Amino acid sequence: MHSLLPFVLSCILMLFSAGAKADIYTDVNRLVGTQQWAKAQAQAEEHLKSQPTDPQMRLLLSRIQDGQGQTAAAMETLLTLTRSFPELPEPHNNLAALLARQNRYAEALEALQAAVRARPDYATALENLGDVYIALAIQAYQNANKAMPSQPRAASKLQAAEQILK
Repeated sequence: MHSLLPFVLSCILMLFSAGAKADIYTDVNRLVGTQQWAKAQAQAEEHLKSQPTDPQMRLLLSRIQDGQGQTAAAMETLLTLTRSFPELPEPHNNLAALLARQNRYAEALEALQAAVRARPDYATALENLGDVYIALAIQAYQNANKAMPSQPRAASKLQAAEQILK
């Protein structure tokens, strides 16, 4: 019976530790949800001091950075995360969203393809992939319309594609 005591104590400590760990994510998510960016960033960075490779907190940090208008920093955080954990689809997807927001659709397409390779059933990435394909189509139709403005087909396709994104 006494030989089980250390094991039981270590299990209890792990449970408390796991509970505390879950609480930090809940706390940071709550702060993000209420746009308390500075507090969220302070908590995230404090956590990352002791666990610098924590992918979940690094993903949250990128959201915080983006929320504060630090898009370049958010993109760098996500890019580093995709290199450290290429098997995680979320960082690829979130990076693609930031790239698409900057009209960098070819790069966004690559990031989304990586997200889908990592998890083929990731619905958010699949939907975003469709949006990027439509945005690329819009660009192509705009270019076709400029090259040959007398051709109504490109203009009507452009209008239809733009309607889809609305």
